Amino acid sequence: MSKTDVVVTGLGATTPLGGDVATTWSALLDGRSGISMLPEDWHEKLPVHFAGQIAQEPSEKLPRPRLRRLDRTQQFALIAAQEAWADAGAPEMDPLRLGVVVSSGIGGILTILEQYDNFREKGWKRVSPFTVPMLMPNSPAAAVALEFTARAGAHAPVSACASSAEAIANAVDMIRAGRADVVIAGGTEAAIHPLNIASFASMRALSTRNDDPQTASRPWDKDRDGFVMGEGAGILVLESAEHAAKRGARVYARAAGVGYTNDAFDIVQPDPEGAGQARAITQALTDADLKPSDIVHVNAHATSTPAGDVGETRAIRSALGDSAADRVAVTSTKSMTGHLLGGAGAVESIATILALHDGMIPPTINTSELDPEVAVDIVLDKPREMPGGDIAAINESFGFGGHNIALAFRRA
Repeated sequence: MSKTDVVVTGLGATTPLGGDVATTWSALLDGRSGISMLPEDWHEKLPVHFAGQIAQEPSEKLPRPRLRRLDRTQQFALIAAQEAWADAGAPEMDPLRLGVVVSSGIGGILTILEQYDNFREKGWKRVSPFTVPMLMPNSPAAAVALEFTARAGAHAPVSACASSAEAIANAVDMIRAGRADVVIAGGTEAAIHPLNIASFASMRALSTRNDDPQTASRPWDKDRDGFVMGEGAGILVLESAEHAAKRGARVYARAAGVGYTNDAFDIVQPDPEGAGQARAITQALTDADLKPSDIVHVNAHATSTPAGDVGETRAIRSALGDSAADRVAVTSTKSMTGHLLGGAGAVESIATILALHDGMIPPTINTSELDPEVAVDIVLDKPREMPGGDIAAINESFGFGGHNIALAFRRA
């Protein structure tokens, strides 16, 4: 496969911190939490009463007739894609050279549950005729492809919480392979529902800090007790550097390298030594022709779970080596957004790209006492300025099933 240069020319997001990229990015740099108490009565039956709920409802941006035909995952993806496409300059191009890779870790789960309730309580005639195209795991990719008439291919890799990072990696590969000049890529998730919260709570994966939800997501803290579920979407416009240059596009960063591995260790638990994660980072560096010393920042997966956080820092140190690991600045934006599951990797890629572009690394909040086993430099409490020059950063995403994705971005 050729090493065609791939660049990022558009960004879009809707998150617990804001309904667009600018608002989300400002909140990340300010160290604000997007976690709040759930308004619905059903949370009283559960051990967890809070989540990272979307800051701006889709009804504020999409017309009501359209909302009825789209699952919430599709709504988020479409809103973020519209912003990203406009941010890229809404390029006029051959639809046969435009691709889409948009993922969700869970898919249209809200549609499945709602329509099953309709069937059970009101009969089959009250089931929406749009149920199947709303619940399909590829429905967000399909909705975005239809919106922008993308005919080079529309794909939806599913790898749990690594899904949208894998979507971006697949988009890079798609452009390098010559199948498309431009790809709209990222991920989305809308899974805040009592069944999903009950399921994660039954696994003891969620924080139960109901008395102070804004501090519940506390990556690497000695007293962390689980992740905080979030919802939202992040979308990137990726294109070949040649195509971007021809149209005079503004470039945020280079999507320089990708790494894919699997732990094959456990369906849920990560390898405690982070061996597969380290291999993914090494693959991304090799793919990008980068040295460990080129990396100045890592946006870590770091969900605030007891098992996952420390193993990831071991992986960073193993992949980069002691000297590079001692000076790389590591952060977890999940401390503010919560865990967007299949949408996390894309939103965190946007944060990584903007850190390179703007020269500022968002902080990790809520980490009051660092776990003594953490073996890297964590950016705590306030943003940190990046060095100048030709530098690079890594975004990491991992998912149930052992999926590991590392993405390397270089300053434009």
